[in-house]
Amino acid sequence: MLHDLLSPDYLQQWVQHHPILGIFIGFLLPFIEAFLPVLPIIAFAVVNVNAFGLLPGFFITWSGAVAGAYSVFLLIRRFGQHRFVERLNKHPYVKKMMWRINEQGVLPLFILLCFPFTPSSLINIVGALSNIRQHRYLAAVMAGKAVMLLLLSYIGADLKSFITQPVKTVIVICLLLLLWLIGKKVEDYYERKGK
Repeated sequence: MLHDLLSPDYLQQWVQHHPILGIFIGFLLPFIEAFLPVLPIIAFAVVNVNAFGLLPGFFITWSGAVAGAYSVFLLIRRFGQHRFVERLNKHPYVKKMMWRINEQGVLPLFILLCFPFTPSSLINIVGALSNIRQHRYLAAVMAGKAVMLLLLSYIGADLKSFITQPVKTVIVICLLLLLWLIGKKVEDYYERKGK
């Protein structure tokens, strides 16, 4: 039932029939995705650009995703001594990423947030546990989410052309694969440097 409610077709029809509420829902779903990373940010980006147009849809998705990421950051900063967060803070990957962020600042955050396949909720938590200043974290999230969501919005704005023009589909699939590979290489690089 929930799967059907979150399907892009259902969401798009609902948003088109309820435009004012649609803007609110279009903002709210990417916001909630920062807390529940199992939600499909890609589907929300596609629905928003198809319902509102490329730039307005992108802006709605981007503002919700940034507000959600920053909220997670602030909550972890405020309540970071919780037992779950303390256990997470001892995880080797988290420790390495925190060390890298403390050493290099916003650059690792920005790079990782540019890629659609990076676990952004974990990056938000790691950023909150690091020594990075709030305004610098916000700038990295705004820029990184903009790059990622512009790509997803561009793809989602004209899905039909990806079906009718196979060359365009192959190019985008190769681009997504390349972004995934670069993201993995960047993660591996930071993991090795943290050892």
